Order: sequence, then C-alpha cells, then structure tokens
Amino acid sequence: MDGLRQRFERLLEQRNLATEALRALEAKTGVDKRIKAIESPSKEDDTVWLTYWVVYSLFGLAEFFSDLLLSWFPFYYVGKCAFLLFCMIPGPWNGAHMLYRRVIRPLFLKHHEAVDNIMRDLSGRALDAAAGVTRDAKVTVTQLQKDK
Repeated sequence: MDGLRQRFERLLEQRNLATEALRALEAKTGVDKRIKAIESPSKEDDTVWLTYWVVYSLFGLAEFFSDLLLSWFPFYYVGKCAFLLFCMIPGPWNGAHMLYRRVIRPLFLKHHEAVDNIMRDLSGRALDAAAGVTRDAKVTVTQLQKDK
C-alpha cells in the first residue's frame, strides 16, 4: 500500500495533464485564496469566507428538510449549482454577503435572544441526560460486578 501511495505522490509532483487540470481547478475555485485567508492576519478576508459558510450551512439545513420534494423539480441541481456559484462570486455581487446582510442578519438580530434561550435550555437538558446515562451505567456496572 505504501508503494501505491508513493507512486501517487510522485505523480502529483510531476507536471502532467492531471496536475495541470488540478492547478486550473484550484485557480478557478480560489482554494488557495481560502487557505491564504485563514493564514493572514487580516480579519476582512476571514469574514468573507465565514459569511459564505454561514449561508451555505443554512442552505444545507433547509435543503436537508426539503431535498426529497425539491429534487423532483426539473433542473433543481442546476439551480442549486448556480445558487452556490452566486454565493461564491467575489466582489460587490457576492451572493453570500447579500443574503447575509438582507435576510440572515436581520432575522438573527430580531430573534437572537430566543435562540440563545433555546440553546441554553437544550444544553442543560443534554447535560442532564448525559449525567443520567452515566449514573445508570455506573449502577449497572456495579450490579454486574456484584453478581459475579
């Protein structure tokens, strides 16, 4: 297996059709810009990508619940790809930035206290449930050890 891995790594280090295609794809998608944005000391470029990921995660959440219905529509996947490309467009027409400023941020600011209270309540319930499971597991293990 190591031999196959070494051959693959050597292939990627050489200049060939596959590496040129990957280089072109990297340039088109901006993967290198994202990595540079993470590594840079500037907050501005981090905010751009964080905004995109917030929009993408909300889109993914909505899609999770509606995908079964939406996938029956013609050209749904083409529209989905177009939407995601719209969200990644650099510059003033950045779809993620527009959606965040016009839809997500106003809704969040309006309802953030309710969301915080719900999350606090759910967190408390999860901790209580985990403590109960742990307590029950300890009792069960103790009983099993006594039965031996």
